[in-house]
Amino acid sequence: MDSVYVYCEIEGTTVKDVSLELLTKGRKLANTLGVKLECVIAGAGLDGVEKQVLPFGVDKVHIFDAPGLFPYTSNPHTSILVNLFKEEDPQICLMGATVIGRDLGPRVSSALFSGLTADCTELEIGDFDMTCGLDADKKPIVKHFENKLYQIRPAFGGNIVATIVNPEHRPQMATVREGVMKKEVLDPNYKGEVVRHDVAKYVPAAEYVVKVLDRHVEQAKHNLKGAPIVVAGGYGVGSKENFDMLFELAKELHAEVGASRAAVDAGFVDHDRQIGQTGVTVRPKVYIACGISGQIQHIAGMQDSGIIISINSDPNAPINSIADYVINGTVEEVLPKMIKYYKQNTK
Repeated sequence: MDSVYVYCEIEGTTVKDVSLELLTKGRKLANTLGVKLECVIAGAGLDGVEKQVLPFGVDKVHIFDAPGLFPYTSNPHTSILVNLFKEEDPQICLMGATVIGRDLGPRVSSALFSGLTADCTELEIGDFDMTCGLDADKKPIVKHFENKLYQIRPAFGGNIVATIVNPEHRPQMATVREGVMKKEVLDPNYKGEVVRHDVAKYVPAAEYVVKVLDRHVEQAKHNLKGAPIVVAGGYGVGSKENFDMLFELAKELHAEVGASRAAVDAGFVDHDRQIGQTGVTVRPKVYIACGISGQIQHIAGMQDSGIIISINSDPNAPINSIADYVINGTVEEVLPKMIKYYKQNTK
């Protein structure tokens, strides 16, 4: 009844990384609440798919296996979650802030009259008090809530970090971008219950109104999320031509090039290299920030980097407060010296 649920996205028969990351976080939330972690997998040809998720500490795997469930279409997957949640009444539901999650999450939350917070950067369990009107003597009526999900995300253009709670409706729903949470196997031999549901019970035939005739999946042009070293540039780089220096330094360091939203909006680099709340989240061993001021939404995408090096002409730039090393200077002054040094000293 009080379980933490994760909706697992699949590509073919493979569970996506964003879902495995959420299972890791879901396990921690379930431990705090003292409840079970459960997940839902819907697709076609899912024999043995539970082996991919059980090691992350899943206590119960709900499998819906039918030809019409892959590729993803909105109505059947919405019916599965809505009808299952009406039966199970989970406390929390997590899903990826992906194309699918952004379609499915609002549909489910609307049907169940529950809240949904998108693009969370952190999830915690906590207590809080809320004023619920005035009594007969016009004194505030304060209601205490325990063990609720704190859904934390930047808001108002990244100017504040908001903590959002959904005190009285279930499930408490949140979406999280890929890479925000860390993926960790709990126990390779973890034992959980596997339930294979009768799909027809949950999905009426009329819900298969949309059929996918063709799909085209393109592989990413770079491995920004998996790179051990990231050289990232902001608006302070100054121009698209100056960004060439970042690519040259990255080549010497065997690194990938990233960018802040301001640099992408200015046309210095393509959108697929954007790091932050509206881009990708990275956790490299070394993160070199070049001309990046360090707004909240950018920091949300790289704050877990091992070592952060800031190259900035502004000694008071916000990113300097989280940097391990700060080089005070312009990109034009610093990067040519770094490139020259690594060309001479890198084998």
